[in-house]
Amino acid sequence: MRIDARGINYKELNGLIHQAVDGGKKNIILDNVNGQRYIGGGLSGDIKITINGVPGNDLSAFMDGPTIIVNSNGQDGIGNTMNSGKIIVHGAAGDIVGHSMRGGKIYIKGDAGYRVGIHMKSYKDLYPVIIIGGKVCDFLGEYMAGGLIIVLGFGKNPEGAIVGNYCGTGMHGGTMYIRGNIEDYQLGKEAKKNSLGKEDNKILGTYLKEYCVYFSLKIENILNSNFVKLKPSSHRPYGRLYAY
Repeated sequence: MRIDARGINYKELNGLIHQAVDGGKKNIILDNVNGQRYIGGGLSGDIKITINGVPGNDLSAFMDGPTIIVNSNGQDGIGNTMNSGKIIVHGAAGDIVGHSMRGGKIYIKGDAGYRVGIHMKSYKDLYPVIIIGGKVCDFLGEYMAGGLIIVLGFGKNPEGAIVGNYCGTGMHGGTMYIRGNIEDYQLGKEAKKNSLGKEDNKILGTYLKEYCVYFSLKIENILNSNFVKLKPSSHRPYGRLYAY
């Protein structure tokens, strides 16, 4: 099913999407999307939505299961508090990608903005994963409590730092892998560098294999690179501030 989103208010567009899903449609294509917010928000089940254009903020917020493919860039709040599913963005993304994300996968081909993965967490069998193909800005993994973030640093501007400053500030769970190097001054005091072992290489291979399929990349070119592993220095970094 195709929906032409040209000139449609975001409320009307999301209403049409929900009507299609309620009517049993499993494959929906949205054309001429231009900043409409909350696309895919709250949807659940085996649904695929392909977006031609640039969706607005909070794409797939609270989503639980569907696959969203964006054939352009995305804006802020992609995957906000999502539970499961996949979001594949063939361009760049804005700030707070994966805010409070609890499960599912977000794959970005290009760069992303500030505070990627803020407050993301895992619970029981829910395990959130974010892979950024380009660079990210400051506060990557801020207050991260669980899950996985991988930053590859490819893209249109390969020179310079792959991540910004204050990386891992408040981090108390989860793991980050940064391709290349990250300087100590870029880290929040709660994040600690760790050496990689065989299990880390297995994890990278597992998740990057799927990522490379979506973006037609050669995984060998990525796995042959050096990575820095970041883990929290403590599971209760602020315990003394809030407990006696």
